Amino acid sequence: MKNRDLYLHRLIEFKDKSLIKVITGLRRSGKSTLLSLFEQHLLKSGVLKNQIIRMNFESLEFDEINSYKTLYAYIMERISDQKIKYYIILDEIQQVESWEKVVNSLLVDVNADIYITGSNAYLLSSELSTLLAGRYVEIKMLPLSFKEYLDFLDPDSPLSLLEKFNQYLLYGGLPTIVELLEHKDTIGPFLEGIYNTVLMKDVVERNGVRDAALLESILKYIASNIGSVVSTKKISDYLTSSGRKTTGETIDNYLKMLESAYIIYKANRYDLKGKMFLKTLEKYYMVDIGIRNKLTGLQGTDYDHVLENIVYLELIRRGYDVAIGKVGTLEVDFIATKTNEKIYYQISASILNEETRIRELRPLESISDHYPKFILTMDQNIFNDFSGIKVKNIMDFLLE
Repeated sequence: MKNRDLYLHRLIEFKDKSLIKVITGLRRSGKSTLLSLFEQHLLKSGVLKNQIIRMNFESLEFDEINSYKTLYAYIMERISDQKIKYYIILDEIQQVESWEKVVNSLLVDVNADIYITGSNAYLLSSELSTLLAGRYVEIKMLPLSFKEYLDFLDPDSPLSLLEKFNQYLLYGGLPTIVELLEHKDTIGPFLEGIYNTVLMKDVVERNGVRDAALLESILKYIASNIGSVVSTKKISDYLTSSGRKTTGETIDNYLKMLESAYIIYKANRYDLKGKMFLKTLEKYYMVDIGIRNKLTGLQGTDYDHVLENIVYLELIRRGYDVAIGKVGTLEVDFIATKTNEKIYYQISASILNEETRIRELRPLESISDHYPKFILTMDQNIFNDFSGIKVKNIMDFLLE
């Protein structure tokens, strides 16, 4: 197993804290592997095997445990000594009906450290949030960052760093992809299988969607328009021109479902002068560029927006809240904020052309505060500073 140190360290930081650790993210993004790595860490740190209760509800081994009562009984049978701590690891827990009752009860009944994973945001629905208010921490797992991707590749690969980056932009960062690179004809069917499973299991079945074809059309529209302003009307007009009539309410509902399955991410717009979030004209990004390329057949196109998508995910990965900035009629690609921290980013494949450079600088120059401002580009930096606005190569940024 390859390490996912970013997420493993987060789990270790919360080990033995009286919080339920909730690991969320797209299917096949590495949640189960992370739990295996954590289990190894527990054993190495002196935890005994019989103190670890691990269940993966996508395995046939646990096929008959499909209600909260059978789950509770199974776990309690394996707790032989109430004086010692047990580590309860429940993978894809959403398969079990009313599972949250078990988790809530275990917090009360047992000396336990609890870890759960799931592939849709309903895991943290309002009901669960109310039941476990203040007693859980969410660890959001994404596909491989470019830095992780390089760690997963064969160290003897003859490819240059740029060639590896272009490969990452083409096939995406799902961990299994690295294993398939020697047989590239297997990558397409694998990616298709992932998004079909996500659509059917985490969206269609979970929400009782009646029109799966309409849902897929909306997802394909988003995938084709990453980094572009999207509105319900634009999607509706596109569907109508394709012979599919629908309502704005249906489109909104389907977009929320796709977000809840972690396949798309929404970035809201923030008016820097009015200091308020705007309710319209948001942008969407795909969780994985490989899935996006497979969905749209648009490999190698819309390069600026693909780079924007990669940077957006990296900022999320680093724990920032990310919004689109509006400065009058100008737009800043990203405002990345954390507690007491704010950074502005413009993304452009190249700013060697003077007209492009002026266009990318103007929104950042229009911001009156003194927080850091960056242009991220694929240029090998001939310029690295314009009146305090720093220029950085995107690959360098991703490998920080």
